Amino acid sequence: MSGKVTNKAILSSSIFSINLVTYPTNHSVMQHIDPVQQGRYYKLNFVLIKPKAGGVFKCSKCIINLFNRIYLFRPDKYDHSVSKIESGKRVLLSFALNL
Repeated sequence: MSGKVTNKAILSSSIFSINLVTYPTNHSVMQHIDPVQQGRYYKLNFVLIKPKAGGVFKCSKCIINLFNRIYLFRPDKYDHSVSKIESGKRVLLSFALNL
């Protein structure tokens, strides 16, 4: 049984946003790069709830990876993905900055 991803915008502007994102069981994010019109795009993700199984974040180059829970990376330059969540859910607080 798979549900929908919920993406709740806490703050949103043209250069900075904060979102609370919940990924349900059976969800995955295929490898991709986030295109931006111009500038440099940074994401700082805090994994608040880790799935019981699966849901592993992969990035071809992280600026910071602390305890596989806090990630700072350039989604506009480096491939990133999340493996299938086998059990439980993945909840993140995501800060995005486009300079």
